[in-house]
Order: sequence, then C-alpha cells, then structure tokens
Amino acid sequence: MNWDLELLLILGVLATGAIRYIDAWRYRRRARIGPMPWLVDSAYLMFPMLVLVLALRSFVAEPFRIPSASMLPTLVEGDLVLVNKYAYGLRLPLSHTRVLAVGAPARGDVVVFRFPRDPDVDYIKRVVGLPGDTVEYAGKRLAVNGRAVALADARGYADPARAGAIARPYTRHTERLDDRAHDVLLDARAPALRHRFAVPAGHYLVLGDNRDHSSDSRVWGFVPEDHLVGRAFLIWMNLDYLLGLVAG
Repeated sequence: MNWDLELLLILGVLATGAIRYIDAWRYRRRARIGPMPWLVDSAYLMFPMLVLVLALRSFVAEPFRIPSASMLPTLVEGDLVLVNKYAYGLRLPLSHTRVLAVGAPARGDVVVFRFPRDPDVDYIKRVVGLPGDTVEYAGKRLAVNGRAVALADARGYADPARAGAIARPYTRHTERLDDRAHDVLLDARAPALRHRFAVPAGHYLVLGDNRDHSSDSRVWGFVPEDHLVGRAFLIWMNLDYLLGLVAG
C-alpha cells in the first residue's frame, strides 16, 4: 500500500483511456485501414482492468504486508492482510479526501493508517483510545477513562521467528477492550513506563500488541482521522513463508 502504486494506476487509467478516446475519434472521422495497432489494441484491453483494480483498491479492499513484529502475537511479520477501505468512509485516491462518511474506528479495531510523521508510509496498530478518551498505560496495564482494562491468562509464547523456541522473557496475555478480546505480548525485561494521554477531537490513540517493542502513539503521538486508511479484517497468507517455500 503506497502512494506510488496508486499514482501509477491513475496514470495507467488516464493513458489507456486517452488512447481509446483518440482512436474512437479518429475512427469516426475515417474508416480504419488494416489491423488495429498494438498500442491501441492493448489500451482497449487494459483500460477496463485498470479501472476495476483502481476502484477495488481505492474503495473496497487492498492487501497490506505486515512489515515488523510490533503486532505480535496477533500478526506475524510477513503476514498479508486485507484492509477494508469502506469501513471508515470513502476517500478519493491521492488526495485522501473523504467523500462519504460511513463509520468510525471502535476500540479494539486493527487499523492501517498513514504515519503522521511521514504520510507516504503506512502503519498498522490497534485502536485503544477514541476522541475524548483519557488513556493511561502504567505498570504494563491499560486503563481507559479511569477503568482498568482486563488483562488475564499469562502464558508462555513460542516465537515463530525461532522455529518454535520458547522466548522465556515474554508472556502472552488476553486483553479485553469493550468486551472485545485480543492477545498482547509483554517482555519481562522491558521497563514498566507510565504514560497518560488525553485524546483530542478528530484523533485516535493506537498501540502495538507487542507492547514493549512497538513504535506507536506512546512515541510519536495520535493518528488524525484523515490519516485512516481502513480496518484490517482478514489474514490472507504469510508472504515471507510463501516466498521461502518458492526459494527453497
């Protein structure tokens, strides 16, 4: 998911559409002699396909590759997830202007968004704080609006990057946000720092599920509403694993 691919799709649609239009205009003025040129024939074939891909990618869903371990244990590096582009409103390509308000993130949603410090880069994290919330993270425990978030079921964790070896300093817990359960990972070696946030209007506070090894709102602040890309809803495959099988 990057701006360059979106731009290339738009340029492809414009180029093939222009070739089709020019050919149709010339054909109306005089009959075509001989077979259709290769470039024109390709434009007729490619134009509807490019329009369809651009529409699906912009308004329905698009794939996103998990780039790091910050969402362990929920998402593993290399996982390819599908992102619902319709969930939080329809936005125009490139400008990201919202043209139709559909919904808003809920606590517990896993969202893809444009990184506030570099909007050309997409990040994925879990929504913890909504606009107007007060969120505290202290002693590796989360509290939202003064209410502690349940954290239970401490158990060992098998690191997928180490062929099933047990990473003993890590513990896996089940966290429950607004009656929605998900797992988080804690590192006993990491310090238990304290953070307190008042989430401003039009912004969201996001955390990685790998709580002690994630660059998130605790480091760089809140996510503006207009930076939201969509909600991750399906793990399609692990691309790194698949490429490893092909290479092996």
